[in-house]
Amino acid sequence: MSSPGLIPVDEALRRLLADVEPIPETDEVSLAEAGGRVLAEPVVAGRTQPDFDASAMDGYAVRAADTLTGGALDLIGASAAGRAFAGAIEPGQCVRIFTGAPVPTGADAVLIQENTRFEDGRCLPLEPVEPGRNIRRAGNDFARGDALIAAGSVMTPGRVALAASAGRPTLLVRRRPRVAVLATGDELVLPGDVVGPSQIVASNSFGVAAFARTKGATVLDYGIAPDDEAVIGASLDRAAAEGIDVFVTIGGASVGDHDLIGPVLASRGVALDFWKVRMRPGKPLMAGRLGPMRILGLPGNPASALVTAVLFLEPLLLCLAGRPAASREEVGILGADVPANDGRQDFVRATLSLRDDGRIEVVPLPRQDSSLLSTYASADGLLVRPVEALPARRGDPCRFIRLD
Repeated sequence: MSSPGLIPVDEALRRLLADVEPIPETDEVSLAEAGGRVLAEPVVAGRTQPDFDASAMDGYAVRAADTLTGGALDLIGASAAGRAFAGAIEPGQCVRIFTGAPVPTGADAVLIQENTRFEDGRCLPLEPVEPGRNIRRAGNDFARGDALIAAGSVMTPGRVALAASAGRPTLLVRRRPRVAVLATGDELVLPGDVVGPSQIVASNSFGVAAFARTKGATVLDYGIAPDDEAVIGASLDRAAAEGIDVFVTIGGASVGDHDLIGPVLASRGVALDFWKVRMRPGKPLMAGRLGPMRILGLPGNPASALVTAVLFLEPLLLCLAGRPAASREEVGILGADVPANDGRQDFVRATLSLRDDGRIEVVPLPRQDSSLLSTYASADGLLVRPVEALPARRGDPCRFIRLD
């Protein structure tokens, strides 16, 4: 397969997402399982909330006009949440009421308990209250038939609670993207296995899989494939047969004699959207598709694999889930001097801290080799350095991406 030239990060991302459509399949899930899922249809209220006039305070349900005279009121009962007062209030009467309880018939205000005192078993208002005071009207939150949450919304805790309040025990959500992760290389062994001469412990696939799960994907671990085209090809065929949405390989995406991902993809007729990106870390990155299945070949160095997952795998998963893949770049302040950049866009592992003025200070970590997992694990974000950027000084504005 011929090797196209380096392309800019923005161009690579544009090609990756150009024709991505949300996954059409849906799941019906309980509210307990709905957090973080993407709605496939709007949530419409099946009830009115509240469906009765309710007290907003602890106090006494009264006729507002009775509080203008300063006369004592006869206490005729109580109304509590779940135990409404069954009768009606007549002139000169009141009902003890608690927050959330139904307001009795005849009452048009709630006098808070701090503004009353008792004399001879009767309630004496200490100040008047206007009609409607401290009452939450029926339908104050929403009414039956109201459209509450739009299709395509991510179910945050507040939205889950709103759906529950609307009377919805289940929700129709988009199916999670299915991701298969395959590590490649004769040198790799699993954590806990004996590490032989010239071997290393596989780590990237665990980090990338964990990352994909945090972004809402269902992840299948395809293990480790040796440097063997037949084995790698069999994993690719398995992914296509199992209906995988994104097949992620780690390692083998460069141009060495043992970098076999490209040849395997070519043998299956995969046309690459790109191969090699003008970035550091992560230059040997490839993307293509086999039928409906997306293929993302990540580099083998740990920082390279994880940085490219942030920049490319995450927006791909978001688009497949029907969520917007907006830029995650933010503006911060450099906490250290940085040198001029060359012809590749740099994503420098950095720590982030909140300054007294509310801005984020970005401090590059001292060691940036793409093989260093300890540096990546210590980072809170990525300092973004454009192609051919001039030197920058501490205190200069900068752009960064949070790692979460």
